[in-house]
Amino acid sequence: MKKDLISIQSLSRRELIDIFNLTAKIKNTPSKFAYTLKRKVLALIFQKPSCRTRVSFEVGMYQLGGSSLYLGPDQIKLGQRESIGDIARTLSRYVDGIVLRTFAHKNILQMAEYASIPVINALTDLLHPCQALADIYTIKEKFVNLKRVTLAFIGDGNNVCHSLLYACSKMGMNIRIATPERYSPRESIVRQARAFARDSGSKVYLFNEPKRAIEAADVVYTDVWTSMGQEGETRARRNYFKGFQINKKLLSLAKGKCLVMHCLPAHRGEEITDDVIDSSDSIVFDQAENRLHVQKAILIQLLRR
Repeated sequence: MKKDLISIQSLSRRELIDIFNLTAKIKNTPSKFAYTLKRKVLALIFQKPSCRTRVSFEVGMYQLGGSSLYLGPDQIKLGQRESIGDIARTLSRYVDGIVLRTFAHKNILQMAEYASIPVINALTDLLHPCQALADIYTIKEKFVNLKRVTLAFIGDGNNVCHSLLYACSKMGMNIRIATPERYSPRESIVRQARAFARDSGSKVYLFNEPKRAIEAADVVYTDVWTSMGQEGETRARRNYFKGFQINKKLLSLAKGKCLVMHCLPAHRGEEITDDVIDSSDSIVFDQAENRLHVQKAILIQLLRR
C-alpha cells in the first residue's frame, strides 16, 4: 500500500527515529544515495510561493538521481480548472509522488484520498510536517538526547506550531508555547499532543506571556506573526503580538544559553531582531539546510518501493 506524509500525528516514534537516522546517513555520505531514486519523477504542486521548500525538494530529487516537475498556481488552478480528485488520479499515471503546498488542509486530504502514489504535505493552513521534522533533527544534532531538551515556541499558534506540538510530544521533548490568547494553537491538536506526551514522558505547556515560556527553555523558536493569506490582518496582529518579539531582553530571561530558531522567511525587526537571528546562538540556517537532508530521507522512504 502507498504511504503518505500528511501529518506527524500519524507517524510512530520509531518511524520518526528511522527518518532521523536515515537523514544522518544521507547528510554524512550523500554520494551513497546518488542513484537511490533513479528514474523517479516528483510533481511539485504549489499554490503558495516558496524558497526553501521548492528548492530543497527539487535539489533533493536531483541529488537522489530523480527529477521533479514544478506546477505553479497558474498552471494547475487546483480545484478551479479541474477537481483535486481528477488531478490526483491523472498525475498518478505520470509521476511517482506528489508534493502539495496549499492553503486549505482539506486539499491535501483530498489529494491523498484520490492519488494512488505517495503525497507529501509541503504546508497547509493547519500543518507543516516537513519543517517540523527538519527542526527536530536540527535540535537533535545540537543536543543528541532530545528528552533533556525544552523548546519554547513564542508567537502565533499556527501550522508550524501544530506540527512542532506533534513532533516534540512524540519524541519526548518538553514544549512551552506562548501566544496571545486569541492566537493559541488548536485545542484538538494540543489534546492530542498531551496524550502523546504522557506516553513519551514529556510535558506540553501553554502560556500567554513569553517570559513564562522562555524561562525553562534550551531552544526558543518563533515564526512570522502574519502568514501568507493573512496580509489583511497585519496591523491588528502587530498590536496583539506586542511583547512577543524575540530579542536580547527576552532571551536574557532564559535559564542559560538558549539556541534560537526560525523557519523563515523572517520579518526582521518584527517577530525577531537582527542581533538575535544573526547571533552565534542562532541555528536558523542549520534548520534551512536540514530541510534538504530530511526531505531526501522522506522521499527515499516513500518513493523507493
